[in-house]
Amino acid sequence: MRTVSDMLAFAVTDGMLHFELTATYEIFTAPQLGYRVQVCADGPVRLGKFTLEPDLPLDELRRADTVIVPAIEDVDEPLSPALVQAVKAAHDKGARIVSLCTGAFVLAEAGLLDGLRATTHWGHTDELARRYPRVEVDPDVLYVDNGQVLTSAGKAAAIDLSLHVIRNDYGAATANTAARRLVVPPHRDGGQAQFVLAPVPSGEGHPLTELFDWVSARFDQMITVEDMARQASMSSRHLGRLFRAVTGTTPLQWLHTQRIRRAQELLEMTDDSVDQIAEASGMGTATTLRRHFHRTVGVPPDTYRRTFRPVGGR
Repeated sequence: MRTVSDMLAFAVTDGMLHFELTATYEIFTAPQLGYRVQVCADGPVRLGKFTLEPDLPLDELRRADTVIVPAIEDVDEPLSPALVQAVKAAHDKGARIVSLCTGAFVLAEAGLLDGLRATTHWGHTDELARRYPRVEVDPDVLYVDNGQVLTSAGKAAAIDLSLHVIRNDYGAATANTAARRLVVPPHRDGGQAQFVLAPVPSGEGHPLTELFDWVSARFDQMITVEDMARQASMSSRHLGRLFRAVTGTTPLQWLHTQRIRRAQELLEMTDDSVDQIAEASGMGTATTLRRHFHRTVGVPPDTYRRTFRPVGGR
């Protein structure tokens, strides 16, 4: 259990994204919590169109019990050496370090993720793994808790991780109260997938646009790769090469992922049974849907529906 003497500090510098910082700042400053929240930066910082006045300089992070590192806007820009050094110093003093979204790059640069499993926004996981090969990057989870070091995926997952921290510090009841105040699900397990699906390119003139539309209208039917190739007027081999170039995956895997996506939409928007959704999404049976849905998304269909449907339905 945390006490009012515990200092929770946001480590901030120019070029950070304001959503993760402001959203989690509101979470951790809730009146029912006992954190002493401070914003640490070396002078006023720019967050997009906003200017933030800090409470304390960066080197005061060494006094913090928990340090929050918000998302950085451009991972290709050089990281602030002062920020990296201050976060590392706080870690060495025993602080718990929490990164939100691309804030994981700061932790990796400080060496805090070496040999650990970590995540970041799905669009930057490949770059994180390439730049820091000693980090075990997991692109398919919402957040990772290594004890002293925690990382989250993008935006909404930052809220999930914040509630996870509160749950660990103050218990489930307090975390649930915080979630109700935010009107968000009280708990999404960190091991869930980031719910990011294979892209569906669009636009007139694209060789696959009409095919995507054709498939999307027939999810409830049996469709083979040969059927897709025939509809696109090309060989199966050429279709495979084009799919790999456009979507990064095979036609069969793309089709499977789109069926899961359709099932997600129906779980969120309808009261149809799992059997009905299995048929409408082309999964055939509820058993098949549950197996593939759990494997792809990380939770069973019923759990997904409870998470994404408001109490009492729409």
